[in-house]
Amino acid sequence: MEKFFAHSRPSDDQRPWQSLPGHLELVAKGAADRAALSGLPKMAFVAGQFHDLGKYDPAFQRKLAGEENRVNHSTAGAVVLLNSAPPSEQIPYEMISYAILGHHAGLPDCNTSDNSSLWRRHETYRNVLHPEWQQQIAGPPGDLGAELLALIGTRATAEHLGFDLAVATRMLFSALVDADYRDTEAFYAWPDAPNDRNWPRLAQVLPQMSVAFDAHMAGLSGAGSVNRLRHDILAHVRGKAAMPPGLFTLTVPTGGGKTLASLGFALDHARLHGHGRIIYAIPFTSIIDQTAAIFRSILGDGNVLEHHSSIEDDKDHEGRDKLRLAMEDWAAPVVVTTNVQLFESLFAARPGRARKLHSIAGSVIILDEAQTIPRPLLLPCLRMLDTLARLFGCSIVLCTATQPAVGESLKGGLALAGRELAPDPADLARRLKRVKIGHAGVMDNAALVAALRCVDQGLVVVNSRVHALDLWNDAKGMDGVFHLSTRQYAAHRRRMLAVIRQRLKDGLPCRVISTSLIEAGVDVSFPQAWRAEAGLDQIVQAAGRVNRNGEMLPDLGQVSVFTPDGYTPPAEIRGLIGDMARMRDRFDDLQSPEAIQSYFSEVYWRLDAGLDAKKIMADFTVDIRKNRTNFNFRSVAEKFRMIESGMLPVIIPRDAAAKEAVKQLGFAQIPSGRIARALQTHLVTVPPKARARMLACGKGAFVRPDLRADQFFVLTDMELYHEDTGLHWEDAEYLGTEAGII
Repeated sequence: MEKFFAHSRPSDDQRPWQSLPGHLELVAKGAADRAALSGLPKMAFVAGQFHDLGKYDPAFQRKLAGEENRVNHSTAGAVVLLNSAPPSEQIPYEMISYAILGHHAGLPDCNTSDNSSLWRRHETYRNVLHPEWQQQIAGPPGDLGAELLALIGTRATAEHLGFDLAVATRMLFSALVDADYRDTEAFYAWPDAPNDRNWPRLAQVLPQMSVAFDAHMAGLSGAGSVNRLRHDILAHVRGKAAMPPGLFTLTVPTGGGKTLASLGFALDHARLHGHGRIIYAIPFTSIIDQTAAIFRSILGDGNVLEHHSSIEDDKDHEGRDKLRLAMEDWAAPVVVTTNVQLFESLFAARPGRARKLHSIAGSVIILDEAQTIPRPLLLPCLRMLDTLARLFGCSIVLCTATQPAVGESLKGGLALAGRELAPDPADLARRLKRVKIGHAGVMDNAALVAALRCVDQGLVVVNSRVHALDLWNDAKGMDGVFHLSTRQYAAHRRRMLAVIRQRLKDGLPCRVISTSLIEAGVDVSFPQAWRAEAGLDQIVQAAGRVNRNGEMLPDLGQVSVFTPDGYTPPAEIRGLIGDMARMRDRFDDLQSPEAIQSYFSEVYWRLDAGLDAKKIMADFTVDIRKNRTNFNFRSVAEKFRMIESGMLPVIIPRDAAAKEAVKQLGFAQIPSGRIARALQTHLVTVPPKARARMLACGKGAFVRPDLRADQFFVLTDMELYHEDTGLHWEDAEYLGTEAGII
């Protein structure tokens, strides 16, 4: 029997709701399967049963017959469920209702003045459903509360109950949305699903991936004290894989091989404890393609999904449009992504971005450079990690060279005692010390250029794109000067970094001026660097680009911290500069674990409430006395921005791969997810005002908006992109300086 969808048209002799139960049953079963790891299959099944109940509205049937009208079909099921909720089960019924209300337009707030809020829609809804639905759809079982209690049990404290239940609601929402997408794909026999690969399950490929990893690591063994130490670290970390799942730290100084050590732990830990996925999150896009390429070369291209695209869709779509515009579902065994993609998805309200969340349950999550989580969002991020570990079967590794003392120094911090994977971090810091850090005082651009002239190879790291570009313009007459910033798309930076590494290896002049993007694991090694004042964690990360492999030992490399003359530091690091100065007065060795722990303790103490500056936690509460929730999903999604400026993507079609992907935008049968994956290393993000001006002045355009809505904005005036320094949107006279950047 033909399934019932908004895009189907019934025959004249067929009651239009007759085939609806087929779709509802398939989505219900699919949602239950996806929610199994989250412990909520019954609740997810009910969500699937009732999610399209509004299609029994006669007005919806007239729409199918060709009448021009707009029918909200996601409210009916939520209201019917709420009206039938037993007093003792009000909370689970509300959780299901949030998911149903959000399965097209996004998770709503609970009780705001917005007409889209849960209780506002409940109050204004008028039931005009054809009564046949009651014969075709079974009512919900009466033990949903027991299922929810089995998940939450005594593991959630009263303080955290609201947040935990809100995350559980997100898992229900994700399971429902993904099941709905998948059944829609089956209906259309969609040639290439939004994730256009048939990903294997991790358990199927884990044995061969583990063998491949062992072979790769055996091939890396070599002479030298640093290589021997890396081997010892790897063996020690993998030896901890049998520890019970939960939260871990991995504190290894830069250059100690923590990326591959954490991957080895994840493979072994998943094999021993049955985890279904490995998710590796990186703070910046500057090295994600580097890490993903390494993982693919070891584990096999067909097992690794690289997903960091900032191309998203933010509108409500139905039928074929919903499929064409859909993004990733994270069904791959290994996912390499960014912190922004991970955390903004975990706090998202939109269906397209949240559909992947059920895939996170039961995963091993590695957070590389965990100290880079924005401090104004640190508390909700840590609480999310804690909830994923306690309730949803995740093991989480906070992997960094400068471990934040979140367990001891942060109110409500994570229980990490005895969960360190590395052997004796203090001893590792001593044995892997290859750099000395000093202070150079105030330096203007002329002084920095003069310093670079005195060395054949050197690195300068500054705090803004404006400063980096100004300094490069002053220094560009020198031999071997390079500029690196997020003005350049990732594939372009990758080629430039390959040239830089080769020049460093060959002993040729190589002077690099960069923003902080180079600090997050980029594999380069200079004899000397200058770093603009910042927090201690950033200074230590910059030091990781100096004498990285111990080439100068027993001599140490030099990092000179300077105060920029004429450039105000970004607001988010001004306070950290003062914290860093206090550590400089107290510790001779700023790279010691004692100095780093003291630094983070002071930062957290100083910020206190600022660690939840957006008051995210207050938006997820439960009234136990009234047995009611107060979850403000939509408001939180608007507030939760890991990059405050809300930068928007511009596609740079310079390379053959990008040009081909842009050409594919014209083929309706190719889903956006596949094209976005191909383009994610060919993007530059710009301020919203800048992109709007580019559009208005004909310097860029949305390609095939009839097929892709406003997903793909492509640069059309290639004169704005420069080989040396990337995209100069503020150079064009129509922009002036109104879109100044950081």
